[in-house]
Amino acid sequence: MRFGFVTCVQLGLSCMEAIYEVGGTLDLAVTLHDDQARTKSGRVYLDTFCADKKIPLVKSRNVNDDAVVEALRAARLDWLFIIGWSQIAKERVLSAPRLGVLGMHPTLLPEGRGRAAVPWAILKQLPRTGVTLFKLDTGVDTGNILDQVEIPVASNVTATHLYEAVNKAHIALIKGAYPKLVEGTIEPRPQNHAAATVWEGRSPEDGRLDLGGSVWAAERLVRAVTHPYPGAFVEIDGSELVIWRATVAEGGDAPAGAIPIEFHDGTLLALEYDRRDPLAA
Repeated sequence: MRFGFVTCVQLGLSCMEAIYEVGGTLDLAVTLHDDQARTKSGRVYLDTFCADKKIPLVKSRNVNDDAVVEALRAARLDWLFIIGWSQIAKERVLSAPRLGVLGMHPTLLPEGRGRAAVPWAILKQLPRTGVTLFKLDTGVDTGNILDQVEIPVASNVTATHLYEAVNKAHIALIKGAYPKLVEGTIEPRPQNHAAATVWEGRSPEDGRLDLGGSVWAAERLVRAVTHPYPGAFVEIDGSELVIWRATVAEGGDAPAGAIPIEFHDGTLLALEYDRRDPLAA
């Protein structure tokens, strides 16, 4: 069996490493050019790993470019993984490997098709989320499911910790599925499309705190877009305060260095933050 991999983020690199940890190999890797997606959450570079493992590495601005399709076909792949990649693979990429293309999505599909799965799980106050290994088709997160891992979501979880849990779930799924893919024993099952939900993409501007809203919503937003995401922010005294950690004041003295931010139903204490001049961005 011959495998290829497309990624530009840590979740994908973790999966590549996991394949080698279970004794597998990769016959081709595809990633973005170094000057692309530099601010993408979790952005990584594959050069060192691919050089160490002697994996041919193709860099392209789009996974659907002719050079990528030609490389996929020349590699005579059985399966191709595309993980942590925002571009939608078109039919000629999906048909290049003999058996198809596999992806991972950080929700329990069919719930949460779309983007920004980790922030949305926190913002929606879900009790659980997960990661789904599925076969890509021409839809968005609509293909048959190979396996899933469930992740409990604590009421005070941050994006940092949930991202780490999602990363571990990716690794567990890859380690469990890779041997079955080699043996040809894995059995995909169709999604329940009637139960599907779609989550919209998010931009850094969506991290702006609404001072006319609830302090509890603000605290939740801080947790949802902290590292590795761009952070929540608010304008104070002519500069932007980018908040990485905060808590709702519950009486008593505020911790040293905390900055209070007032809402109609309480005070948010910014505990870890950066100041930046919005005009200097």
